[in-house]
Formats: sequence, C-alpha cells, structure tokens
Amino acid sequence: MSAAPGVKYRSPQANGFPPGPTEMGEGMWQNYLFYRRFFKDPLKYVTSWMQTYGDVWHFMIGDTHNYAVANPDVIHELFVRQSKRFIKGPAYTSKRTGLARFMGEGLVTSNGDFWKRQRRLVAPAFHAIRVHAYADTMVDYTLQRLEGWRDGAALDVDEEMMQLTLTIVARTLFDADASSTVDQVKRAVAVVQQANNTASILPYWIPTPLRLRSWRANNALNKIVYGFINDRRVTGEDRGDLLSMLLLAEDENGERMTDLQARDEAVTLFLAGHETTANTLNWAWWLLAQHPEVEAKLHAELDSVLGGRPPKLEDLRHLPYADIVIKETLRLMPAVWSVSRTAAEDTDVLGYPMPKGTTAQVMIYLLHRHPDYWKRPTDFWPERWLEPDIESMHKYAYLPFAGGPRVCIGNSFAIMEANLLLATIAQRYRLRLIEGVEIKPAALITMFPRDGLPMRLEARSQNYESRSA
Repeated sequence: MSAAPGVKYRSPQANGFPPGPTEMGEGMWQNYLFYRRFFKDPLKYVTSWMQTYGDVWHFMIGDTHNYAVANPDVIHELFVRQSKRFIKGPAYTSKRTGLARFMGEGLVTSNGDFWKRQRRLVAPAFHAIRVHAYADTMVDYTLQRLEGWRDGAALDVDEEMMQLTLTIVARTLFDADASSTVDQVKRAVAVVQQANNTASILPYWIPTPLRLRSWRANNALNKIVYGFINDRRVTGEDRGDLLSMLLLAEDENGERMTDLQARDEAVTLFLAGHETTANTLNWAWWLLAQHPEVEAKLHAELDSVLGGRPPKLEDLRHLPYADIVIKETLRLMPAVWSVSRTAAEDTDVLGYPMPKGTTAQVMIYLLHRHPDYWKRPTDFWPERWLEPDIESMHKYAYLPFAGGPRVCIGNSFAIMEANLLLATIAQRYRLRLIEGVEIKPAALITMFPRDGLPMRLEARSQNYESRSA
C-alpha cells in the first residue's frame, strides 16, 4: 500500500527499520548496474520513493544500512542535536573513492578536531567585511562578460555562468586571472561529478577510463593551485584575497596551515565556490524564462532602483524581489540537492535505529518540495517568501546550504554573488528558451543542466551606465 507524498512516518518493520526500495540488488555487480540506471535520472527515482514510502525510508547497500531523509525533524537531529554522532562518511573522506581524492582534507571532507581547527582558520576569510569588499569585483567581471553578448544571439548560458563565476572566484580567492585555466577547471569539475557516483561503487583498484581522467584532473588542479600558493609564499604579501587569509591565519598555538592544508582548502573553495553559484543562476534564468510575470516584476524593481546603472553592494537591501527570486530558485532547484551523514556510533534518531556506519542521505530537493511544509510545493512562486506564515516555517525545511555546525561557510558570499549577477544581467537582457530544446536536470554531486542551457538573448531597451562612469 502506497503512502501519500506528505506522510511523515511509516510504520516500522519488525526489525525497527522503516520500509524502502529493494531495487539495489545484493552483489557488487548488481549494485553497480543499478546505480548506472539510477544516476541517469535520480530525481525521478527519489521522488517516486518518497511518494511510496514517505519522507524517511531505509535500504541496504551490501550489508550497510542507509536512510533517505526528507523530514525536517529528523534532519534537525542529524545536523544539530546529534551532530557529534554523525560525521562525513567515506563518500566524502575516502582518498580512494570519495571527494577527498580531489579536495584532500578540506572543510567538506574532514571531521573532528582537525575540521574544527580548519574551520576556525578559514572563517575570517568569510567575515562580512571581507566578503562585501568583493561586490564591485563581481559586478565588474559580469559587465566585462556582457561585452561579448549580442541581441538575438544564441549561447550556452551554462557555459557563460560557469566561466563568469570561475573568473570571479579566481580573482577573489587567488587575486589571479583564471582565463588560462578555465578549460582545465571545467574538465576537473566534470570528472569530480562523475567520479563520485557510479565509479565509487567499484573497488578502487579496478582501472577504469574515468579513474584515469580523475588522476589527470587532480594533477591539473594541483598544478594550478600550488602555483598560486608558491607565488604567494615567495612574496609573502597580503593581497586582501582569500588565499592570503588562508596562508596568514594562525591557530591558538600560533601555527599556520602547511602548503598541503592550504591547497586542500583552496581547491575546496575553488571548486565549490563557482560551480554552485553558476548552477543557481542557470536555474534562475530557466525559471524566469518560463514565468514572464515573475520576470516582469524583477525588471520593474531593477529599473526603479538602479535606473540603468550597475548595482552596488548597498543596492541589495533595496532589491527585495531579486532576493526572493534567488531564494525561490534555491528552494525549487537547489544546486546541492543532497548531502549525507554517517553514524559514528550506534544511535537512534526519533525511533529510527541507526547502527554505526549507517549513512543518512538528506534529500534537500525533496525537503524543499515537501507538501506538509510548502504551499504549492512544485510551483515557482517567489511571493511565498512574503507570506506572513513563512516566519513560522520549520527552520529545517529550507536548507540550500545545509545546516547546523557544518552549514556552508561560503553561504553569504554565494548569496551576494547570485544577487549581484542576477541584477547586473537581468537589467540588460531577457534570456529566452529556444523552441524545441528540452532542458533536463542532472543530479550528481550538484544539480545542473544535463546538456547545457542553450538560450537566446533579447536585449532590453534602456540606457546603461558603465562602471567607470
């Protein structure tokens, strides 16, 4: 008997675990074949399972217990109340099959006291004063990118957003020009996305073409990032960028990061700091093109507040509609669609048994569309954020940057960047979908347009001021 999508809890089975899908199979090869199918359209699978099993379900991979969770009460336990009992598991920390192959022991892939130390060292780089200082850089690079756009031209918006956010993060992180490294970083991101899914199911010693590409991508990232670090070590100067903060920060014992530690944090920020923002903007353009009434309200606000001039940091407080467009995009199409935690000890979460080693996959995509917590859950409706009852919403029903002690350290940077880029571009252009081209989301580590985002530019008729004016 199937449950309605809004069912919170299903009756446990005799062993105490809730029901769940059994399609995975029992052997390594069966698991591999299933996940090759799964990752062709994971959103379809998980949406179907939630409709069948409710918002907490259980499944086995080999002899390991797994949960999928889209319930804010359970997520609050995982992220906050029992956060010390749940850590980043092998999918993040393994240097053979996890994200640590690329990111090393960065904030995303480390645990315990080491993670706490690194978090304290990195935190000053994301102080509001530092982050706000990057606002003009973000706008200036966007205006430079728009110089190559033309009315009526067709282009891959995904490509444009990736290159734009990459150049911005390279300037703010390394005070460097990333134009010569764009292609290498793009290839590395693509490999990271693929390698952390189906390839990680096979034993690490099985040689595959993807693993060879992983090795090459990692070498390319190391060459780029260590080059920046070595140059900075030679000069020893503080250029006011994030790399300077990483290299000059000291812990309570007066010790600084080693080159390896700085490399791991820099790679983490370099990869995560451009790809997630680019995809947030991708989905914003895609949604706005399908909702002209929302686009019209956005344009009216931008024209009224900015009058054709480039936005500045202080303008953001006067652009509330642009802000809720980004908020609603992050709700409906979260760039990070799922994250996981692994039980470090035997425990119980709201009646659900989670033996040591159990992985709980937090389904942010499903959480943000949960009918028990959201009106019109599958609609793109920015005005929901102006409704009076939004203040009483469950605090763990909206988690575009995760939550608890491990909330994304760069969330304020990402929100500011997304708002400034949206305002700068939407002032000047409407982005139109091309007839007959279907845009499908791919959900691997992040959620992105599977085959790019081809759109047609439509220039808006206004007189614009340049930044220098």
